Amino acid sequence: MTNPLCPAWENIHKPVIGMIHLPALPGSPGYRGDLASIRAHILADARALCDGGVHGLMLENFGDTPFFADSVPTHTVTHMTSLAQAVRDMTDLPLGINVLRNDGLSALAIALAVSADYIRVNVLSGACLTDQGVITGKAAELMRYRQQIGADHIKVLADVRVKHAAPLAERPIEEEVDELVQRAEADGVIVSGVGTGHPTDPQLVRQVKQSAASTPVFIGSGATPQTLADLLPHADGFIVGSYFKIDGQLDQPIDPKRVETFLNVVSKSAN
Repeated sequence: MTNPLCPAWENIHKPVIGMIHLPALPGSPGYRGDLASIRAHILADARALCDGGVHGLMLENFGDTPFFADSVPTHTVTHMTSLAQAVRDMTDLPLGINVLRNDGLSALAIALAVSADYIRVNVLSGACLTDQGVITGKAAELMRYRQQIGADHIKVLADVRVKHAAPLAERPIEEEVDELVQRAEADGVIVSGVGTGHPTDPQLVRQVKQSAASTPVFIGSGATPQTLADLLPHADGFIVGSYFKIDGQLDQPIDPKRVETFLNVVSKSAN
């Protein structure tokens, strides 16, 4: 991979990151009162992703709907840290943290505590209208915090035109990417479809990659073996959640066979 985010990906053509979707955590409406089953569930998913051949993992509080726009409660951070450490103890694969909806500071703190490698920030720069209201990027706070806590080695993957959101004002995608990379200092760019599991427009990916230049561009939603042919020429990597689940259903566990199928298609593209 050109300009790899992680040293482990130096010789990997197109890294594939598998999503670990946490069920609802304590304090969230959907929490069912059983932390042990949550831990068992996410470790089983992590093992299935590893067995399927992914190159990295990303853990996020997917079940904590409705999401806070910015800072999450302290108990969410502590539980995510504990669960992320359990995953880290299980595998040496590069690990990422995403604290939904847009708590980059907490994600960075968790990542540092568990020796993770990268975080995802949905809105790093600019502003979006979302189901949580208007979310404004906090690149200045996040990047200074990264330096203050000695976490410069932890990379920041940031979305451009993030899913489940709309920009407050239409701007050329080239300007948005340029500012995300040059002014907000994102280490990698994520481009997605309109929502979880929705396909990503290959033309948009091409435009984003042209603007991002040497900065890695990852596909953040809707990648399947059937859509890869159009995405592979422009993407540097993939973040996959929905497709890896049994029958592609979000409420199901990870299916190692689907992971293996996807990885085989990506691997063949390197030949």
